[in-house]
Amino acid sequence: MVEPAASFPVRASHGAPFAPPSRAAERPFLVAASLAGVKMATNFLVHEKIWFDKFKYDDAERKFYERMNGPVAGSSCQSSGPGASSGPGGDHSELIVRIASLEVENQSLRGVVRDLQQAISKLEARLSVLEKSSPAHRATAPQTQHVSPMRQVEPPSRKAAAAAEDDEDDDINLFGSDEEEDKEAIRLREARLRQYAEKKAKKPALVAKSSILLDVKPWDDETDMAQLEACVRSVQMDGLTWGGSKLVPVGYGIRKLQIQCVVEDDKVGTDLLEEEITKFEEHVQSVDIAAFNKI
Repeated sequence: MVEPAASFPVRASHGAPFAPPSRAAERPFLVAASLAGVKMATNFLVHEKIWFDKFKYDDAERKFYERMNGPVAGSSCQSSGPGASSGPGGDHSELIVRIASLEVENQSLRGVVRDLQQAISKLEARLSVLEKSSPAHRATAPQTQHVSPMRQVEPPSRKAAAAAEDDEDDDINLFGSDEEEDKEAIRLREARLRQYAEKKAKKPALVAKSSILLDVKPWDDETDMAQLEACVRSVQMDGLTWGGSKLVPVGYGIRKLQIQCVVEDDKVGTDLLEEEITKFEEHVQSVDIAAFNKI
């Protein structure tokens, strides 16, 4: 049988027995160990990244966005004291306020829809009344025939009287006034068209005219330019009016005649005018159009 371990004496290195320490001697060691543990935990928490004041930054971010985009509905209901935080309670309050605003808006929309439905029903009732009261609707409306269970034979005299009344009703023309009005409108329109045509005939027609600048070149520097101009101006036509002229130097002592004229487009053409001027072959070498403008 093995005895307990406490019965075996524990000897020191020199052979003397070693007694275990008492509770009073262990207490300082325990206090030192607990202090060391607290210090290690404090150092761990110092190095650990824990956001203790996150609610402050959340409040600052919310205020910044409210300042940028306007206050959010229900934000005034949240407390702004030092102990306030944007926790789950604040989110629930915002949701409640938004739901309440949506319910109010839904009620207003329902009222608008109800008013529109009432207005549409009133319009439909008025339209049906107007359709029933219009003569066209009366003419096209089918007439209901009441069939009696026992048909009575009318005498011939009554049938003749009824036929005469129907003929008189057919002779009445309900649209006679409209036809007279249409004839009056047609007569008035024709009279106005006749007056407009007469006024337009009395107005003088516009005559299309053009301003032409001609360059008339001589053969050489010995050509008499005064005689050349006289020859050009001797060309006379209906619708041709000569204007001012001048001599423009060309080179080597040669000068050309630059002359202005106004012609009526329907009576005088440029080809005809050039042909008439170039007939003076002794003085004129060529004719060119320097400018052509409509008047």
